[in-house]
Amino acid sequence: MSTILCIDDEPSVGVTLEHALTELGHDAILTTSVEEGLVALDGRGFDLVITDYPLVGADGRDVLTLLQEREPDTPVIAMANYATHQEVVASIRRGAVDYLTKPLRQEALRLAVNNALEIGRLRRENEDIRQEITRHQGSGSIIGTSAALQAVLDVIAAVAPTRATVLLEGESGTGKELFARAIHEQSTRREGSFVTMNCAALPEGLVESTLFGHERGAFTGATSRSHGAFERAHRGTLLLDEISEMRLDLQSKLLRALQEQEFERVGGAQAIKVDVRLIATTNRDLRAEIDAGRFRRDLFYRLSVVPIRTPPLRDRIEDVPALVDHFVRHFALQLGVRVPQVTPEIYAALCRRRWLGNVRELANAVERAVILSRGGALDTRLFEVDPPMPTDGNGPLGFGVPFGMAAEPPAPHGFGPLLPRVSNGGSLLDGRADGTYNLRQLEKHMIQRALQATGGHRLRAAALLGISDRTLRKKLSAGRGPLEA
Repeated sequence: MSTILCIDDEPSVGVTLEHALTELGHDAILTTSVEEGLVALDGRGFDLVITDYPLVGADGRDVLTLLQEREPDTPVIAMANYATHQEVVASIRRGAVDYLTKPLRQEALRLAVNNALEIGRLRRENEDIRQEITRHQGSGSIIGTSAALQAVLDVIAAVAPTRATVLLEGESGTGKELFARAIHEQSTRREGSFVTMNCAALPEGLVESTLFGHERGAFTGATSRSHGAFERAHRGTLLLDEISEMRLDLQSKLLRALQEQEFERVGGAQAIKVDVRLIATTNRDLRAEIDAGRFRRDLFYRLSVVPIRTPPLRDRIEDVPALVDHFVRHFALQLGVRVPQVTPEIYAALCRRRWLGNVRELANAVERAVILSRGGALDTRLFEVDPPMPTDGNGPLGFGVPFGMAAEPPAPHGFGPLLPRVSNGGSLLDGRADGTYNLRQLEKHMIQRALQATGGHRLRAAALLGISDRTLRKKLSAGRGPLEA
């Protein structure tokens, strides 16, 4: 039995329709005005609506427009005393799936109702399939089946369809941006923009302009109006990465923008209304930042409506094999080499590591191993903290650290694997024995050593240095003595 809402301002017609639907085996609810029909819709779910047309509500809008806004997935049949071609087309454009003329004939009503109910069933089925696809796509880059990971994904599935602000807390390298994107792609805003702003990567003077935009002439160099992250994320999601780095005066402006869903551009006086869902990330303890006077308590409460802690890799170590397989395929495809086989010994060794840098460190280790394998088989030595480098004719240029040992804390700029050691066990960051080494000389030394080790191959050298190829190119083109490109 299907439940059908009938809307007709002629009570006699409505009673006839109700009786006919009951004979067809349906549960019919009769209302006599647009407003009464909308109230009934709010009170229960209907499989179908049959309405007189044209019928206008108190606000002057026709019933089909109002039904389309209120229940876009519920099929609607329009009916009238007579029908012209133009009226039928107009009703279909406004969302009706069929059109009947009065007086209603039982067989025509039966066919129209059956067809409309089938359309409704297909719509619901398609929506279920689409949501399932979206759910899988939204977590497609999140690899793993561990209990710690699944607990987070369950919370994401619950909070994604809501408007709630989410605070993603966790160590660096745990994939907070991936979790934020999963929330966006499983939400009703998935068709809107997903805008990311890294609060730690911008010069202090540009943060406000990047966040709220600016008007022409607002400051030196502002030659035209610029839309900020809030405007670009309208009807979508805004991710504020490393929110703890935002200065206090901007925190108060952000709080107002969140509460009022409006803001003013830098140099502007007009309030701009937006509809934005905010997600923030941090690798710091914001409660400690509050106690230190570096973060607003009221903003913290506004951001942490739903706090989610992303698990470190050491708490989901059973996901390491799946992550390794994913990264091996990814980097082999990126480098254009054969996908190498990962042996059980490699899986076991990688599962014993502490992974202080979490998934990001694992990804870097796999990329480095695939690069150094040169399309050949993977070996456990390629995954060592300081892997053996290709020889230059005078023996190996690096020395490995056994798997059982913990990784050392990363050195500045990610150059740890190439740091020369001095006799007392320190590094050249502490100065040479004669005290003449400085940071610039050290950087030159490491880049030269990486290029020698890889035969001048910049991509491999960048991987060894723990920096991007783009960063290495910038350093080589900076014209620093022997490093000139």
